[in-house]
Amino acid sequence: MKNNRLPRHAKCKLAMTGEGDGLPRCIKRLQKKPLDLFLCLFTWFCAGITSLVLIFIVGYIIVNGISYIRPSLFAFRYNSDNVSLFPALVTTVMTVFLSLLIAVPFGVFSAIFLVEYTRRGNRLCKLVQLTSETLAGIPSIIYGLFGMLFFVIWLGWGMSVLAGACTLSVMILPLIMRTTEESMKSVPDTYREGAYGLGAGKLRTVFRIVLPAASPGILAGIILAIGRIVGETAALLYTAGSIARIPATPMSSGRTLAIHMYALSSEGLYTGQAYATALILLIVVIGINALSAYLAKKIVNR
Repeated sequence: MKNNRLPRHAKCKLAMTGEGDGLPRCIKRLQKKPLDLFLCLFTWFCAGITSLVLIFIVGYIIVNGISYIRPSLFAFRYNSDNVSLFPALVTTVMTVFLSLLIAVPFGVFSAIFLVEYTRRGNRLCKLVQLTSETLAGIPSIIYGLFGMLFFVIWLGWGMSVLAGACTLSVMILPLIMRTTEESMKSVPDTYREGAYGLGAGKLRTVFRIVLPAASPGILAGIILAIGRIVGETAALLYTAGSIARIPATPMSSGRTLAIHMYALSSEGLYTGQAYATALILLIVVIGINALSAYLAKKIVNR
């Protein structure tokens, strides 16, 4: 059978596998347009370089840190012999939970107000968007100084996990708000019109129709926010402190995994344990991302 009599999917398969005359036609087509051939090769080159960089970083951390992962590294208490990361792991989980507990409601409800309850081109909407974009571009050290002056000194909270979480919630608020806003804008207006046609009100339409449809994008923004919380050091050094112990309450001081890794590497005596901490931190981030992706898939299927 000749190729011109094959179905369309069969022609595509021939073109991908190189059988028949599909592949030569593709090559000839690209040869006739050198710019397309260059852009195609350059795209593959950039994708390959990006993948190699990621593989190199992950592999370098694994090679240097896997041999230092021992039971003593997960001891309940930290001392100069075991340099346990368990208190930092607990502090990291507490910081992530408190930061998201504060930032997610404010970010999501701000986006709902901007998308559903204001007209497009409204001055207030533009002002809020400009403010959020400005907050997203401020260096983290500035947030740390603000958190120290406002939460630690002015409110009298001292160096505490709560002060660090509030500072980080201000940092991630623009990210959550912008991703939620873009996700809600991507929901087709026919969803809203159908809900209104069935007699649903504004609030019911937003929470039962729009938000579930935009949930994958919202969760993607939350995942990015978690990554920023876990990897932040400068803001937490000024607000949460660097004491290596499990916080008894949110008003207690503690260090996260990123600060723990920074402290070990800066001392120069526990470089291997610092790589092991980086490996554990990488595993924690991957686990959180996998869990968030699983929840997003479940919500979409439902």
